[in-house]
Parts: sequence; C-alpha cells; structure tokens
Amino acid sequence: METFEVVDMHTGGEPVRIVVSGYPDLPSGGILEKRAYVRDHLDHLRRMLMFEPRGHSDMYGALLVEPNLPGADIAVLFMHNEGYSTMCGHAVIALGRYAVDQGLVSAKEPMTTVNIECPCGMVVATVEVLDGKAGAVSFESVPSFLFAADRTVQVPGFGAIRFDVAYGGAFYALADAAQFGLVFGRSPARAFVDAATALTGAVSRSVPLSHPDSPDLAFLYGSILTDGGDGAGGVATRNVCVFADAQVDRSPTGSGVTARLAAMHARGGVALGEARLFESIVGSRFTGAVERTTHAGDHAAIVARVSGRSHYSGKSSFVVEEDDELGRGFLVV
Repeated sequence: METFEVVDMHTGGEPVRIVVSGYPDLPSGGILEKRAYVRDHLDHLRRMLMFEPRGHSDMYGALLVEPNLPGADIAVLFMHNEGYSTMCGHAVIALGRYAVDQGLVSAKEPMTTVNIECPCGMVVATVEVLDGKAGAVSFESVPSFLFAADRTVQVPGFGAIRFDVAYGGAFYALADAAQFGLVFGRSPARAFVDAATALTGAVSRSVPLSHPDSPDLAFLYGSILTDGGDGAGGVATRNVCVFADAQVDRSPTGSGVTARLAAMHARGGVALGEARLFESIVGSRFTGAVERTTHAGDHAAIVARVSGRSHYSGKSSFVVEEDDELGRGFLVV
C-alpha cells in the first residue's frame, strides 16, 4: 500500500498541496528534464493527489525535487488538473514561507531569501521573518515580456476579441472582460470560465509562441480576463485567470500579475518601482511592481516583484490500496 505525506496551504484562497514524501527518486538532470520525466512516467501520482477523492478539479500541487541550478535552495515541479506548469507565483509565495518554517533555509530577521528553482528558471523569494516566524512573502520573477500586442481574434460565440499575449514565467492571453459582456461582482464565475477557455483556444490556434530559453516554455498556459483597470493609486484592478483545463485561480495569479506588469510597462503604463494592486475573483490581493528592466533573448523584458501572504490549511497522510481503482483519481466535471 502506497503512502504519501502532504502539507496543504493556500495563497489568497488558491490551494497549494506540497508533496512531502511518497514519490520515487527522480533521475538527475535539469528541472525541465525532471518535469518531462514525471509527466511521462509518474503522471498517475499527479492524478491520485490532485483529483478526487483526495482533491478536486481546481487542486494545485508542488513537488519538491533535487535542485540543479547553482545557488538554488529548493527546486519545485508544479502540477494541476491537466499536467505540469512552468511557473506558479502563488505556490512560490507558499513555498517561501514553508521553506523558512521547515528549516529548509536558515531563518534570518527581518528578511530571509529563498532561491527557488522553477521550470522557468530561478525565482528569488524574500520572506519576512519576525521572532523566528515567517510572514508575508514577495518574489522576484524571471525576465518577463509582452510577446504580442493589440491582436484581434475571432472567438466562437463572442466575435472579435482584442487581446495581448505576455509572458510571466508562463504565457497568458490578456483581455478586458467587458468585451465578453462580463462584469466583476455581477457575472457568474462560470461565465468567466467559458469566455476565458474560448479565448485560450482561439489564441492558441492563431498565435505561434516561442521562448528564447527553451521550446518547453512556449505554450499558452491560459487566459486572464481583467476589469480594464491598471491597479494604480491604491485602487485594485480585478482579474481572473483560467488556466490548464478550465482551472480557476482563486488568487490574483502571481505569474499573471507579472505578465500584466510586463504588458503595462511595454506600453509605458507603469514606471519602475511603482506599486500596483491586483485583486482576484474571490477578493484576495497581491501587490506588484516592476523592479528593473532586462532582456529575454531579443525581447525587452522586466523583472517584477509580486507580494502576498500564504496560510496553512492542514496536512494529510494519503494511502492507495491496490484494489481501489477509483482511489487512483477521477474527476466529475
């Protein structure tokens, strides 16, 4: 009988299931090689931990693996209802606190740095520490950029939709929700999911993606629908990210905030160091700012800093009995 230990956290309402034990050792190699290995050989474990009866269609997971990059304190593979993502800001915020609390790094007051190797590259988390306890966490993104600006695509059921594509550790289509007739606080979540899913499909078919670091990063992870605001002046801009297989992020989406900041900066809409406020579909908030400019291959890029808080929700010991076929994971959608 297999046994798996997990610690559950959430960041702004979005779950993070950290796998503590139960996975077999992975072959040595780079983080993208490890990602490919678990995808090709251990995907049954993702389904078991993310799907019912232990999870649900919107569960999110983090598997700690052996770091490969010099200077990395920890390395992580992200998992969700469809597979394995390349970046996850809400999980990074949770892992920063977890790493301090569990002694994976030495806690230093008032700030402790945790270098987290992600499939998209090194992400540097900064954890507030007071009396030995971890608090709020911010992270410094990988180089992020606006990939395609002011494009228009025909979205089945909605007509012509104007959008951007931006990279914040993963690629997202960005669009104003008003184009779909949606209003935050009034339109049902299902309507946002249907619109964003349709947009992701249309953009995936019409915009070929590329990334200077690896072809494994060049896929459209999802769509972010916004209220059209910019988060300036302490007035939060609301957005919802729908990613993977119509999975809804309850948090403002850390990599999505990074992508939005990259798009704003490319248009001259946000200055270096200028804080912007982002609010999720459930009302949780992240703060984001452009920390510095850089390049990603030929793309003018930014490094963003995104801040939020994570909380513990429990820990579990899961078992899989040999004759339990349903216990291997299923979804009712």
